[in-house]
Amino acid sequence: MSDIFREIEEELRRDNFLKLWQRYGKYVIAAAVVVVVAAAVIVGWRQYSLHQRQAEGVRYGAALALATQGKSKEAAQAFAAMSPDLSSGRAVLARFEEAALKAKNGDGEGALALYQSLAADGANPAIYRDLARLLAARLTLIKDPKSALVQLKPLTDPANPWHASALELTAVGALEDGDKAAARKTYQQLADDLNAPAGLRARAAEMVAALAQQ
Repeated sequence: MSDIFREIEEELRRDNFLKLWQRYGKYVIAAAVVVVVAAAVIVGWRQYSLHQRQAEGVRYGAALALATQGKSKEAAQAFAAMSPDLSSGRAVLARFEEAALKAKNGDGEGALALYQSLAADGANPAIYRDLARLLAARLTLIKDPKSALVQLKPLTDPANPWHASALELTAVGALEDGDKAAARKTYQQLADDLNAPAGLRARAAEMVAALAQQ
């Protein structure tokens, strides 16, 4: 008797399964197709992204090679040409490279414009914007020290990652502006800053000693 009941139970289960499949089978198949397609898209996108990063790396490396070969103008042009096509992080670095090469080639105005553009771009991380402000101020120190000092002031905050370099440039700006007392005070502040790089502190201490003799 138990075998008969088992067979009846299995038949009922089979009938219920068939009814469920007839009602929901197409949805199950659709869901399975979606999963397969989604997986294929993800794999394809990863492969595409990897290929793009590799291609970017090749172009970036070629531009850097031009710079190391002394072909600064060609390197600057290469970085400028590739910037619009690069991913965000590498594009920012390419613009910094381009600006540095422009400055090296004597195109201070072009370099300054690039740094100002980087500093004003809210899409860039704050650390890059502040670095661009620092480098822009460095370019304006000789021609317009007062303007450079205004640009540097917020960067001298101890919480800013560039504050040590900003302090050194502030001291240089004070010297350019003829204010030796302010320069010596700033150099002393930098020399006493235990969080500043050792090289900057040593250089600042030497400047304090030199200014004390004048």
